[in-house]
Amino acid sequence: MKILANDGIDPLGKSLLEKAGFTVDTEHIPQDQLAEKLPAYDAITVRSATKVRKELIDGCPDLKLIGRGGVGMDNIDVAYARSKGIAVVNTPAASSLSVAELVFAHLLSGVRFLYDSQRKMPVEGDTNFGGLKKAYAKGVELRGKTLGIVGIGRIGRETAKVGLGLGMDVIVSDLSEAPASLPVTLSGGITVDVPIKQVPLEELLRNSDFISLHVPFTDKPVIGAAEFELLKPGVGLVNAARGGVIDEEALIAALNAGKVAFAGLDVFDNEPTPRKELLTHPKVSLTPHIGAATGEAQERIGEELANLIIAQLTK
Repeated sequence: MKILANDGIDPLGKSLLEKAGFTVDTEHIPQDQLAEKLPAYDAITVRSATKVRKELIDGCPDLKLIGRGGVGMDNIDVAYARSKGIAVVNTPAASSLSVAELVFAHLLSGVRFLYDSQRKMPVEGDTNFGGLKKAYAKGVELRGKTLGIVGIGRIGRETAKVGLGLGMDVIVSDLSEAPASLPVTLSGGITVDVPIKQVPLEELLRNSDFISLHVPFTDKPVIGAAEFELLKPGVGLVNAARGGVIDEEALIAALNAGKVAFAGLDVFDNEPTPRKELLTHPKVSLTPHIGAATGEAQERIGEELANLIIAQLTK
C-alpha cells in the first residue's frame, strides 16, 4: 500500500511503516493538486496545513485511511470520511507536553516583557538602555498566581502540571468532570499528587491572573467581548489551541484598553495570513502555530501514527 505523508512524518514513523511493508511518500503535494494526485494512494497523513474535505474524499474512492499527526481534526471532514468506510486516526497524546511548555514560554515572556524587549533591544539597546530597563522593571513572578485553564483534556492537563510544578494555583473549567488532583513528576522520578479546583467558566474568568485555552473551536469564541468584561485587569492570555477561540477584535480592544496586559498567540483566525494588527501589536507574544514542533513530540507523533496505521491497514 502507498501512503502520502503530505505534511511530513518523523523518520522513526516512516521507518516503522516501511518495515511493515508500506511505501511512504513524503513529498508535499499542494492543496490544489491533491484531487488529481491523491487517488494514487491508499492513505494520507496530514498535520494542520493540508485539508481533507468532502470533495477530496469523493474523488478518492479507494482511500482507506486519513491520519492526523496531532490533536485537532478540524481540517478533516471526519464524520463524512467515516461514513464512507475510511478510517480516521489522530495522535492526541503525543504532543501534549510540547504544547504545554510553549504555553509557559509565552507566559514567561509576558510577565518579563521579553516579547517587547526582543524587538526593541536591537534597535534601542545601545542608545536607550536605561529607558528600556525602566520600561521593563515591573515584571511579576508566576509562583503563587492563579492559572485558569479552559479545557482539561490531555494538553490542558499537561499545562496544569507545569503550572503546579511552578507553584501556581490552578483552577479549571470544562464541560466534563475534571480530576480533583493531577500527578506532577519531579526530578528523579518523584511523583506528587497536587490538587486542582474545577469552577464554572465565569468564575474562572473573574479570578484568574493568567488564562490558557485548550478547547476546539466551535460556533463562537470562548472569550468574546462579554467575557473580556469579566476578566481581572492586567490578566495575561495564551491561546495555543485553535484560532477563533478568542475573538481577535475584542482581544485587540482589550489590549489597547489595558484590560489585558499581554497575549501569547500560537494560533490565529486567518492562518496562514494572520491579521497585521496582532502581528505588530506591542503587547502580543507570537509564534507561528508551533505547539507540537519539538523533536521529541514529532518522534512520538510519528511513532504513534505509524502504529495506528499499521493496526488499521493490516487487519
